[in-house]
Amino acid sequence: MSIEGSAPRALLIALAGYAVMYLPVYWWAAGSIWQSDDHAHGAIVLAVAIWLFWTLRGAIADAETRPARWLGSLSFGFGLLMYIVGRVFSISIFEMASQIFVISGALLLLKGPAALRVAWFPIFYLIFMIPLPGVLVDAITGPLKQWISTIVVSILYAVGYPIAQAGVILSIGQYQLLVADACSGLHSMFSLAALGTLFMYIMRRKSKLHNAIMLASILPIAFIANMCRVIVLVLVTYHLGDEAGQGFLHGAAGFVLMLVALAAFFALDALLSLVLKHRDVDRRSTA
Repeated sequence: MSIEGSAPRALLIALAGYAVMYLPVYWWAAGSIWQSDDHAHGAIVLAVAIWLFWTLRGAIADAETRPARWLGSLSFGFGLLMYIVGRVFSISIFEMASQIFVISGALLLLKGPAALRVAWFPIFYLIFMIPLPGVLVDAITGPLKQWISTIVVSILYAVGYPIAQAGVILSIGQYQLLVADACSGLHSMFSLAALGTLFMYIMRRKSKLHNAIMLASILPIAFIANMCRVIVLVLVTYHLGDEAGQGFLHGAAGFVLMLVALAAFFALDALLSLVLKHRDVDRRSTA
């Protein structure tokens, strides 16, 4: 959370304190959970959040100074408690989640609600740094793998491929592929949700209906993009062999996931802009 040199000394002290608290957390994450495919988006989310705070630094510093002592103390105290519990018991969910309350509380204490309103999106965006709880992952992964397996088999069988399904094991030609937990799409859906919300924030559409439809489309688009990724992996394995499917092209399929999702976001945004623009024109012409 960067601020201009003319900002109050208290904000600089708060920033220094934040660095002391959370740089060790980021360093640990960079060497552990951010190294895995499931949580690699955490580093990207952090970089985006820093960039967002940087772009808003002037507006935050210029916001009206009317500290909200009680609300700020409650938020900061709760965040500090979460941070301590997370550090003592090595609970990364608490460590990452505590940032939201610590930053919100610090802004309320030092500047007030106006600054919090300015910085609401980068603070909200930190949600995507929080690792998904294991209980949630276990509960959702199984059904997701089953749905993706069934849909992929139905699509490829319909276009003539010799493919069959036994649970989450796909048989195509002489090959068998297991739709593993990583292919269920839960973590990729979470990271694509971060991409979708950032896309909406940058586009800043004024229409509430436009934003509501875009928001509702994030998870379906993420699911479809991940399904396309599995289809690509199955086809690569069938046509190029198991080594290609499990080698470099397996990692490259992740780019397919992002490209499909981005293309879908842009296409839907453009379509909604066109449709809603014509609808507004029609309303004005009949008024």
